[in-house]
Amino acid sequence: MSQFETFLAHRYGSVKAQFPGEGRRKWVLRVVEEFFASDTSLGTPTVLDNADILKDADPFDDLGLLIRTDFSNEDAWSSFCERLKAEEEDFIQSVEPSTEDVEMDDNGEDDSDSSSENGIKAPIVKIINPTSDQDRALLENLSNLGALRIFDEAYVHRATSPPAGTKRISPPNRLIDRNGWQEAYRGIYLWIYDAQSNIDQCARVVMQGSDDTYPTHSGDSWRARVTHIIELQSKIACNEMTISFGGLDRYDYKERRRNMDEAER
Repeated sequence: MSQFETFLAHRYGSVKAQFPGEGRRKWVLRVVEEFFASDTSLGTPTVLDNADILKDADPFDDLGLLIRTDFSNEDAWSSFCERLKAEEEDFIQSVEPSTEDVEMDDNGEDDSDSSSENGIKAPIVKIINPTSDQDRALLENLSNLGALRIFDEAYVHRATSPPAGTKRISPPNRLIDRNGWQEAYRGIYLWIYDAQSNIDQCARVVMQGSDDTYPTHSGDSWRARVTHIIELQSKIACNEMTISFGGLDRYDYKERRRNMDEAER
């Protein structure tokens, strides 16, 4: 059990009792906040493992989420969603079994379920498009880190070691390396529709943790065209691919800087 897992074991139950109704992701994030604010000096942990925590329900246990964070151009947004839906329908059709492969039961009825042979069901990417002014204000111009903290589950692990001859980042930042620890996320994959999406019909692809390149950060992002989102999401979810740039740091620096500032407020 790592130092963070020990800390989580101590604090999760108390935080859950103190803030009932918030959901697993928010409870874990509160523990992460406490971890970075503490000296993490603990005694024997309460018996609690990830299996116990994952029993708690959370409203965002889905495959992938497209989050709308700009509301200035309805035509561009509608065009994006229509193309996304068309790509999803084409992709699901391409992986469904052919008619000859569908088994019939004794009554001559289709014995298959509504998913493809690869277990793929629509929607592959669920769309979050708030309509009330209050909800739109919550998501408008949302940062990658802000989205991760709302929709994904936080945890803390050992930071990647810098290459030989390279110093650790200064000042330290919890999204890459603070005292050898890094804040990271796991769960559903996030795609963010922002103001630039109205122009380029792309979405920000949000990384839950850093890759193996120091100093890439949790919450880093790059842009993917709407025509590629469904296939990328499906392959990532099935562990058929991971995103990397061959050891090069090609993520969006502007969004990284925004995340780093937010993390240390």
